[in-house]
Amino acid sequence: MKKMKFVFLSVIGLAFLTFNAFAQAEMNSKGEPVAKNTQNAPVDLKAGETITRGEALSASTTKVSLEKVFKEPAKFVDRKVAVSGVIVRSCKKEGCWMEMAEKEGGPSVRVTFGDHAFFIPLNSAGMRVKAEGIFKTKTLPKEHIEHLINEDGAKFDNRNPDGSVTEVSFDASGVLLTKTK
Repeated sequence: MKKMKFVFLSVIGLAFLTFNAFAQAEMNSKGEPVAKNTQNAPVDLKAGETITRGEALSASTTKVSLEKVFKEPAKFVDRKVAVSGVIVRSCKKEGCWMEMAEKEGGPSVRVTFGDHAFFIPLNSAGMRVKAEGIFKTKTLPKEHIEHLINEDGAKFDNRNPDGSVTEVSFDASGVLLTKTK
């Protein structure tokens, strides 16, 4: 009877440990648990409805087209500007980045939100967006690129020979999202 009780308790203990191993928190690109909050919760907006995230947008910020930025990226690095377009895709785990293009099918730029200062809803793809922030140019290491591609669905057209990517990105301080359909 003691042996049977020992086997039973051992099986229960092993099942508990196995469950805990699989129940570990999902991690983001910073190695931290994925944030689940009201900012990145999916939203159910009607056409024309808007939501904001981050700082309020200013009407006096210089507006620039993404087309102009892609032609001369160095001209816009570290300069606060306003851009607008459509969200092509966004982070599927915590809404910590998006890719935006001026129009569907156009070239896109990856947009981050400070150091996870705010998040956008997980179902933001397809929404119109107005954003304020600064353009940056930086090289992302191969490991980070693979995370963004494999886990978040990002796309990078021009990879460096070592697998890294030198990208022009936009760090938004605030965004206004509008449901279109």
